[in-house]
Amino acid sequence: MPKHIAPRESEMNLAELRGDCARMAPHWVVPTKTATAPVAPSLIHGVTVPPASARLIDAMSEYGD
Repeated sequence: MPKHIAPRESEMNLAELRGDCARMAPHWVVPTKTATAPVAPSLIHGVTVPPASARLIDAMSEYGD
């Protein structure tokens, strides 16, 4: 049985990629959309942020200066 060898990314052009996607589209299942209600801030608890992450965000001027 011959093995199919996929081309390297650099060997595939945009038209081939779009064609592959178009052939696969019928196989993709789209989940039904469900509306989620916002959660009250009083119900959010137990969230922890690692100190390194907090320092990183604190150092970014877009986030609070």
